[in-house]
Amino acid sequence: MLGIYFGWPLFSSFGGLAFVGVRALLVPKSFGQYGHYRGNAIAEIAARSVNYAGHQACEDCHTDVLEKKKSGKHAHVNCEACHGPQAKHVDDPGSVQPVKLDTAVLCVRCHEANIAKPKGFPQVASADHSNGLACDTCHQPHSPAITAGETTGGTK
Repeated sequence: MLGIYFGWPLFSSFGGLAFVGVRALLVPKSFGQYGHYRGNAIAEIAARSVNYAGHQACEDCHTDVLEKKKSGKHAHVNCEACHGPQAKHVDDPGSVQPVKLDTAVLCVRCHEANIAKPKGFPQVASADHSNGLACDTCHQPHSPAITAGETTGGTK
């Protein structure tokens, strides 16, 4: 409608100029330096503090858990995938203690039944499976398979 009053060429060139101006304000200067990326992103990420200790740091101190985990289905799951970043705990294990995990929430992140997951992947419908009990009531998280006569009664 504005094209009728102001003439289409004038309106379209104003729209083009407005687009270029807004784009110049919103797009970082380093965008496009390395292809379709912000060039400064690498330096910004490198400047962040390290939060993850790595599974080797966990395994060096928690050898008992490592032995249990080696024989279980979670043998190749890194510790911090469940326990979160633990670099501060590794730096000062006496004063920085990891929080107790709520297995009723944590385990279903991976194991809640979902048609998109591979058929061989262990899945449960948590509402029907546990009657509201936390997973570690019956399963040991580092080696979750239940063998005959085994009960856990909680985790360490």
